[in-house]
Amino acid sequence: MQNEKQLLTVKNLVKHFDISGGLLDQLAIQKRKIVRKRTIVKALNDISLEINAGETLGVVGESGCGKSTLARTVLCLYKPNSGEIYYKGNRIDGLNHKEMLPFRTKMQMIFQDPYASLNPRMTVTRTLEEPVLFHDRGLTSREVQQKVADVMEQVGVDPTWSDRYPHEFSGGQRQRISIARALMVDPEFVVADEPVSALDVSIQAQILNLLMEAQQKRGLTYMLITHDLSVVQYFATRVAVLYLGMLCEEAETAELFNAPRHPYTQALLAAIPKLGEKKAKYIKMKGEVPTPINLPSGCVFHGRCPFANERCEREVPSLQKQESRIIACHAVEEGRL
Repeated sequence: MQNEKQLLTVKNLVKHFDISGGLLDQLAIQKRKIVRKRTIVKALNDISLEINAGETLGVVGESGCGKSTLARTVLCLYKPNSGEIYYKGNRIDGLNHKEMLPFRTKMQMIFQDPYASLNPRMTVTRTLEEPVLFHDRGLTSREVQQKVADVMEQVGVDPTWSDRYPHEFSGGQRQRISIARALMVDPEFVVADEPVSALDVSIQAQILNLLMEAQQKRGLTYMLITHDLSVVQYFATRVAVLYLGMLCEEAETAELFNAPRHPYTQALLAAIPKLGEKKAKYIKMKGEVPTPINLPSGCVFHGRCPFANERCEREVPSLQKQESRIIACHAVEEGRL
């Protein structure tokens, strides 16, 4: 039964991409025979998580771990291969374009590159008016203009920018316009995919404070996709750690940073530079990140984990509930870590 606090629920989500190309690209010779080979990128593998109303779930991991794919899949921009996605108890992963329209106003996304996500041929005013005119056609022209003005004021977009184009702005200014566009349809759930990664540090703080202020005023729920752990520690209420499309650990932010349990989480936190510390507090990873095309057997992290044993090499760990956190690790389950 759906918990009333749960806004978004993901169950056993799988998303793979076929990058085999055309028929001629798939043909190869093996043992003097022509065979057909398919190349599949296994981006998400059996992901399950829940996001409660009003909180911020930070999703972290190395490049290629599936963070952005997860963001687009939960919004049904990508159709999953299998699994279930529920928004307020309504299953949405199988809906067609028309059936998804009522949910598009409730679920919005802030993309990583604001220059690429903004139409270069549209002024700021047209960019902000477009989603309102599409989703709420009952508003008068004056009401649309007032709504645009209100949102621009809330996110710090100067009214004098109205007739300017994206190429005339800095990265921080474009990101403010992107945030304003996402808020124009009064969403409840916003996915922010690396919203500050392309910005200067001073601008990053302004954008994060802007997002937090919007959350307080509008009661927003966020999924924050980022590789910057300091941003997660500052902004998120809970953290989900991904590795090669698998969920390793999920916990409250303070709990995860103070006492990480999964070896991969420990290694990520050990990589954060700390002034005055000569040695990392936690473990260091070994080897290279495997490719999501050919995933390792068993635990996908076992080739880089100093605590791995034979069980880790052959058996995929299941998610286990441990007090207020969720973790998938044989070493933790067996008490070896």
